[in-house]
Formats: sequence, structure tokens, C-alpha cells
Amino acid sequence: MSEQEKDELIRAQNELIGVLFEIIKRLQANNTLDEEYFGIIANDTVRDADQKRLDEILAQRTENGKIVAKLLEKLQPNQ
Repeated sequence: MSEQEKDELIRAQNELIGVLFEIIKRLQANNTLDEEYFGIIANDTVRDADQKRLDEILAQRTENGKIVAKLLEKLQPNQ
């Protein structure tokens, strides 16, 4: 294996690690948001401020999901 091939392999591995790290980070964030969401809705009354936070949580979870989907597509072998 030539030095150039080794360098390319290292770059690809680093990129893969970066993508996987970002996926894990987004999924962990969604888990944290889930805990907060269920903590809020477990209360008997949901105030306006609580409803606003619930909307923010859902929006962030949706955004994280979209980003994870794009990152997963990036990991697919070229067709």
C-alpha cells in the first residue's frame, strides 16, 4: 500500500469517525429532549410556557432527525 493510499484511508476513517460521532451526539440529544418532554407532559397542567417549550423540543427533535438521516445517507456506499 502506497503512502498516498494510506493517507486516503486515514482521511476516510477520520471522516467516518466524525460522521458517527455527530450521529451519536444528535441521537443522545434527542434522548435528553425526550426525557424533558415526558417530564413536562407528566405534569397535570401544561402552562403556556410549557407548551412553548414542548414545541421547541419537537422542532429540535425533528431537526436532529433530519440531520441524522442526511448523515446516514452519507455513509451509504456509492450507488
